[in-house]
Amino acid sequence: MMIKVSIVGATGYTGGELLRLLLRHPHVSVVHVTSETSAGKPISSIHKFLKGQLDLLCEKVDLESIAKDSDVVFVGLPHGAAAQTGAALYKLGVKVIDLSADFRLEDLPTIKAWYGEHPAPDVLKKAVYGLPERYREKIRKAKLVANPGCYATTSILAGLPLMAKHLLGKGPIIVDAKSGITGAGRKLENMYLYSESNESIQAYALKGHRHQPEILQEWKAVGGTASELIFVPQLVPMQRGIFAVLYAPLKKKTNAEELQKLYAHYYAKEPFVTVLAPYESPEVKAVAYTNYCQIGVSVDPSGMYAIVIATLDNLVKGASGQAIQNMNLMCGLDETVGLR
Repeated sequence: MMIKVSIVGATGYTGGELLRLLLRHPHVSVVHVTSETSAGKPISSIHKFLKGQLDLLCEKVDLESIAKDSDVVFVGLPHGAAAQTGAALYKLGVKVIDLSADFRLEDLPTIKAWYGEHPAPDVLKKAVYGLPERYREKIRKAKLVANPGCYATTSILAGLPLMAKHLLGKGPIIVDAKSGITGAGRKLENMYLYSESNESIQAYALKGHRHQPEILQEWKAVGGTASELIFVPQLVPMQRGIFAVLYAPLKKKTNAEELQKLYAHYYAKEPFVTVLAPYESPEVKAVAYTNYCQIGVSVDPSGMYAIVIATLDNLVKGASGQAIQNMNLMCGLDETVGLR
């Protein structure tokens, strides 16, 4: 079985990571890569690790040609533009995996509050949220998958067992999350420059981060009662990785061993979620360049607060690797193919 794949918007970090992973996938052939600003240039001149491996020329977007030639299209465009392109490709009958936020949220008023008016509300209803740990069977049948955000994937996985087992007590959940610089995408802004970010750390989006409603949406979908989330993202001087610490009040006193057993059982069949021993901290280096999420479970000395630490690579499980995991499911393959 050979899957013909195209990437619309292939010159960003997620596009490069998709190509890095797809080239070692035994069932994939890459047929189109697009870039409006680099049309006519070899993709290997932008992602130089591709030299000698993939020398496709970047093209301007021709949706009908892409849909005709492709089984699956990854859309790596900015928010807003991705919705229009993804909706058009969906209507042309090709399977679409969108890496923007345009199809992640279900509620139109919430979308408007965080992103503005949605340009394709009719197609929005067809999208499946692309978190295999929650929606594996729906993803298998989907024609349009909304790939989750990196902060959202980390935070949702950290909190799901607490929500599903109704263990939360009263009070807000706090997520203190740190991201590598590639999480912001390939763009020139002062805070992402080496001389500004090196040997420093800074918080941002302190008025609210757009992954916050995404996290709450998925926690509530599993039966969670969390209604108040304090989410503080921070930029740290590393290339890739998410390190998220979740603090949650518990309904009754517990210990780390009991909580770790619950998490280990909840994720026992998940190929890309690893639950560590009680009080063992995950490390960003342990998951770099992989599709794995590591979770460490602790409680505070009172036994009334869960402390859950989750790490993943923001470009792999937080973006392109998870997108390929979704592609595998959509195409009837083992979801781990090309990702081990």
